[in-house]
Amino acid sequence: MTSSTETGGVTGTPDKDYNLIWYVEACLSNALRLETYIQDAEREKDTEVADLFRKAQADSRKGAEIGKGLLRGRLNGG
Repeated sequence: MTSSTETGGVTGTPDKDYNLIWYVEACLSNALRLETYIQDAEREKDTEVADLFRKAQADSRKGAEIGKGLLRGRLNGG
């Protein structure tokens, strides 16, 4: 269900900016979680799975960096 009326009145942050904040947090949280998964795979000597998780972790970090850049510009009035 989507709403076409909420524009930040509830949170005090415009929806698009709030969504960007959520995205950055989700990427960073995923990168942290994947560190545990990498360690689990390494402990089991499963390099194929560890490599997959490393790639996913790198993608999450990249997404967070891109999101932080966009967010930085918006919070600085850009």
